[in-house]
Amino acid sequence: MQKKILLLEDDFLLAQTLKELLESEGYDVTLTLRGDEAIDESYDSKFDLYIFDINVPDINGIELLKALRGADDKTPTIFISALIDIKSISEAFAVGALDYIKKPFFPEELLIRVNAKLSSKHSNSPKILYKDLEYDSNTRTLKKGSHILALGEVQEKLLRLLLTNVGQVIDKEMLLDCLEKPSPTALRVAITKLKQTTGIEIKNLRGIGYTIE
Repeated sequence: MQKKILLLEDDFLLAQTLKELLESEGYDVTLTLRGDEAIDESYDSKFDLYIFDINVPDINGIELLKALRGADDKTPTIFISALIDIKSISEAFAVGALDYIKKPFFPEELLIRVNAKLSSKHSNSPKILYKDLEYDSNTRTLKKGSHILALGEVQEKLLRLLLTNVGQVIDKEMLLDCLEKPSPTALRVAITKLKQTTGIEIKNLRGIGYTIE
């Protein structure tokens, strides 16, 4: 059966590009340019996936998803946004996002993530799998095998940022925003603790940032 996607994006040219690409892969895409249009469509039809920009007219993407989750709508959601600050990213996951893609991005990157989310293995799942780890973005818990790993708030923020950007270098300024008292030394300590707790190999690109592969 054809999977249905609700796309909310107020940049018409980008929206059309994404719509055409997704439709070329066999998805049924409903395009909306405003938050109020998207909420109307979500009430009128059932979708397999939401793709929401955040800064859109009427109702922003985060408020829209918050309202949908409040109405017990658990449709998997990907945010696409030019907002790259940790506060916006954290808020997006806090209201129930499954993924967050920072603009600008290659349309093909979105397609890869959509295909992954809509496969039978990942559909309707808030969980991120990375090697032997399983992170649940709804409950904010991390499992290694059958064991739950205890993470502090700072470690959890750092982990979420890394897991949602595998293969990408995260600017150290973004990581510093996760800390209560930001400093280069505090960041190194926090990253070291996260590596010890999780066993993840976190690479430091000196002067640039950190990444996991």
